[in-house]
Amino acid sequence: MKPARASAVRPRAVRTEHPLQWLADPLTDEPTFVLKSWFGGRTIMLHGMHHLFLSAQGEPWQGVLVCTFHEHQDSLRAEFPALVQHPVLKKWLYLPEAAESFERDAKRLVQLVRARDPRIGIPPSPKKKRAVKKIRFGDTL
Repeated sequence: MKPARASAVRPRAVRTEHPLQWLADPLTDEPTFVLKSWFGGRTIMLHGMHHLFLSAQGEPWQGVLVCTFHEHQDSLRAEFPALVQHPVLKKWLYLPEAAESFERDAKRLVQLVRARDPRIGIPPSPKKKRAVKKIRFGDTL
C-alpha cells in the first residue's frame, strides 16, 4: 500500500453548529436527548418525540417551531403571545427570532420541554417500509 500524501487526504467535513443550538444546551444532560439534523434545521428530541425545531433559513423559517397538536395551540398561545401558527406548517406554532421576547420565550419553551409539558411534543412518523422487489434466478437485472 502506498503512503498517502498529505495533499491527497481530505479532511472530514465538520458539522457546523446551528445558530440556535444554545437552546438545546440545557437539555444535553437528559438521558434521552437527541439533537438531530432535520429538514435543514435541528430538531430537539426527548423521550423519542420531536419537541422543538430550530431553524435559521430566513422567514418564515427563522426561529423556533413548537411541535404540538392543534388542541394545545390556544393554551400555548395564551401563555406565549409571540407564538403564531406557522404560515406553512399550520399544525405547529412558530416563535420568530425577530420577536421582541424571542430569547425569554425560547428559554421558557425549553424549560417546558424539560418538565415534560404534555402540550409540547409529537411522535415521529413511522418509517415507511421500502418495497422489496423479489428477484428470481434467471430474471434480467
